[in-house]
Amino acid sequence: MYLLVNIIGVLVFLGIAFLFSKDHKHINWRSIIVVLVLNLVVAYLLTNFSLGRDLVKAIAGGFQWLVNVSYTGIAFAFPDWVHVKQMNFFTSALMPILMIVPLFDILTYFGIMPFCIKWIGRGMAYVTGQPKFESFYAVEMMFLGNTEAMAVSSLQLKNISAKRVLTIAMMSMSCITAAMVGAYAQMVPGQYVLTAIPLNILNAIIITNLLNPVQVTPSEDVIYQIGGSSTADEQVAEETVADRPEKPHKEPFFSFLGDSILGAGKLILIIVANVIAFVALAALISKLLGLINPWLSLEHILGVIMFPFAWLMGLDVNHAFQFAQFMGTKLVTNEFVVMGQIAPHINNHHFFNPHYQAQLTVFLTSFANFSTVGMIVGCLKGIVSRDKNDFVSKNILYLFLSGILVSLMSAGIVGLFVW
Repeated sequence: MYLLVNIIGVLVFLGIAFLFSKDHKHINWRSIIVVLVLNLVVAYLLTNFSLGRDLVKAIAGGFQWLVNVSYTGIAFAFPDWVHVKQMNFFTSALMPILMIVPLFDILTYFGIMPFCIKWIGRGMAYVTGQPKFESFYAVEMMFLGNTEAMAVSSLQLKNISAKRVLTIAMMSMSCITAAMVGAYAQMVPGQYVLTAIPLNILNAIIITNLLNPVQVTPSEDVIYQIGGSSTADEQVAEETVADRPEKPHKEPFFSFLGDSILGAGKLILIIVANVIAFVALAALISKLLGLINPWLSLEHILGVIMFPFAWLMGLDVNHAFQFAQFMGTKLVTNEFVVMGQIAPHINNHHFFNPHYQAQLTVFLTSFANFSTVGMIVGCLKGIVSRDKNDFVSKNILYLFLSGILVSLMSAGIVGLFVW
């Protein structure tokens, strides 16, 4: 019976995404069905075989190495920020942007990133039916994290439509950064953390396709390069300026690099300001609710709202209510708060049976919470035009809904194979 409820739950999550779709007529059902089948296959392989998890772990290790290198530069300027038992959020998650963004901008300057986006995106697009950039971004955000992935994709984001930027913002609610994989694995079962990474990406494609279908013509499905040109499948379409018909020239390399570093620094400050404001405002709302009744808080309210969805995971009522409370806490604070609470008992099957253990771990393995909304809006504010940023800001609830539904889908699909 619980398996049947779990299956119904996955269908309900898809149904909710369809219900809130911005454009029912243009939903790409072929893409959704293909990615859903791929989702089930990946979940089965990762929960039953170690080879797939080892591959994900190896790729995550490569990105972690890149982040660790960035800590060398940070330690040179601020050794007391790095050489500590636990780095704070600003140092561990944001300061690496100062190296990672210029690195990927350099790759873009020499045409390497556009080449990778074109061919990896083409392969993913063939499988998923999504535009090349969105397909590549799905792979990119598996390990770089939301702000880092958007920052290194700034050239593409500046040139695509506002609706496509919204899709990227919604997808970004469901990623993690490679730097966090090791920390997660110290608190919850590592095999399910690694399982969650690709599942979140596949489910992000499904959910964003349902919530925000975007029609992209072949002329729009291009990869932009430094110098004002973009590459399409069969041609190179060079952009020109009205009063300058010749091909634009690249900026001198070191001038370009200096601008990239300054841009990364400004981006960090914008993200920090937005995160502080969003978290503080959420805390203020909880405090004000507490004045009405000490039990009232955003965490508890969201916990009550999330109970039906937790029950649809195929859990008994007691575990479903506990799961819902964990969901509410995670959405208002972050995944580390909940992981810290459950770490002493998560591997004890007396407290968490295998089905519950797997689903809870997968649900927690994403950045979907209030503070992430602030990070995404802040990051985009430093990258795209005001009109595009305003369009995303008007659809904040869609970002939050997307993040929740992707986490529910990933947890629900994993639950089908772990009992």
